[in-house]
Amino acid sequence: MAEEYDLVVLGGGTGGYVAAIRASKLGLKVAIVEKQELGGTCLHRGCIPSKALLRSAEVFRQTKEAGDYGITTNEPTLNFTRVQERKQSIVDTLHKGVQGLMKKGKIDVIEGFGRILGPSIFSPTAGTISVEMNNGEENEMIVPKNVLIATGSSPKPLPGLEVDGEFVLTSDEALHMDKLPSSIIIVGGGVIGIEWASMLADFDVKVTVLEYLPHILPTEDQDVSKEMLKQIKKKGVEIITDAKVLSETLQTDNGVAIQAEVDGETVTYKAERMLVSVGRSANINNIGLENTDIEVENGFIQTNANYQTKESHIYAIGDVIGGMQLAHVASHEGMIAVEHMANKHPHPMNPDQVPTCIYSNPEVASVGLTEQQAKEQGYELKVGKFPFQAIGKALVFGETDGFVKIIANKENDDLLGVHMIGPHVTDMISEAGLAKVLDATPWEISESIHPHPTLSEAIGEAAMAVDGNQIHG
Repeated sequence: MAEEYDLVVLGGGTGGYVAAIRASKLGLKVAIVEKQELGGTCLHRGCIPSKALLRSAEVFRQTKEAGDYGITTNEPTLNFTRVQERKQSIVDTLHKGVQGLMKKGKIDVIEGFGRILGPSIFSPTAGTISVEMNNGEENEMIVPKNVLIATGSSPKPLPGLEVDGEFVLTSDEALHMDKLPSSIIIVGGGVIGIEWASMLADFDVKVTVLEYLPHILPTEDQDVSKEMLKQIKKKGVEIITDAKVLSETLQTDNGVAIQAEVDGETVTYKAERMLVSVGRSANINNIGLENTDIEVENGFIQTNANYQTKESHIYAIGDVIGGMQLAHVASHEGMIAVEHMANKHPHPMNPDQVPTCIYSNPEVASVGLTEQQAKEQGYELKVGKFPFQAIGKALVFGETDGFVKIIANKENDDLLGVHMIGPHVTDMISEAGLAKVLDATPWEISESIHPHPTLSEAIGEAAMAVDGNQIHG
């Protein structure tokens, strides 16, 4: 007899396990089907391990700069094996925590690869799940009232750049390097590419970034992109924009080489390793979508605002539906989907209220429209911008590069976007996110008293600067 559940979640990543916990709290009987480890890409191959490495790179850089703070040290030595051990310890601790949450919520975790079946003896509609068990036992059949597809994504390949895991890597393989290369070419100057460029440069690796578009971080506000270009070049990173990769990777005596068309000329770039970072593809192959009426466009599952597919009892969230492809977005989508299943009438998610973060040095964080997007949508703007170099805490902290930029609608003072680049802005962006949710104006942000001395004073000053009322600039 097939096991029956109110909800079966395909994929135990951040979106999937958060949705499962929310469903459990709403009284649903829940199972997660996961072929690898609970926590998914974010915990094991993305957010957490990469930020652990970034933190080690930050400490290494700061130790080398200790003399600026009046502290004399011997020349620091990098023990990359210990860096990797620390990273893995953090991942293991969080993994155990997620496993504990599953037990606490009485959520069944089925270890295997799940596929959606069409109508059968088990159910008159598509949605029965056949699980190919990891332990080699006979496939297990599960009959859910609802299905949530949360299978995530994988690094997108680039034709000609065949990933071999040794010389040509994606972020998955790079996270497990046992030693650092002396040099690396990063193909792609988006979020992941710039985080890796910043990290590896701080680890004293020679970094070259090849970006196809005219700007790095092309989805960010152009002022932020320009500031990042300036700051990352200070680290010694070579940034090549408008670079069209022409050839396959070529083996050299010391690593790899690649040709790119730059300013009408063919240029050869050489390095010990190459990291391909050109986006991510949805994990939708072989999960049984062909047995359903679910629609797929451009490689992503199509859903409505409640994350229902064309099969109303089958939902999909996270990277498989495209969009912002962020862990916190997947989690929020998962909670909305589950609440809709339980007839709780959740509020739809507004993408303009979703904060985004880049954990490079300097950090980047934003919420809402960029200045260019706001102009394209026909808004007449007021813009306030305030530099960290005028903030006392930034001087004390020793990181004064960057700024806070606030964009408002000139007609009614509505807050349209907030963009930050500088120290700890990924921790500061939540204030701007709350302001967006509450539909605050810059004046209302400025009326919130920001304690002194703090980095957050830059937000208050930028809010006042929208109307030219900043105090320290």
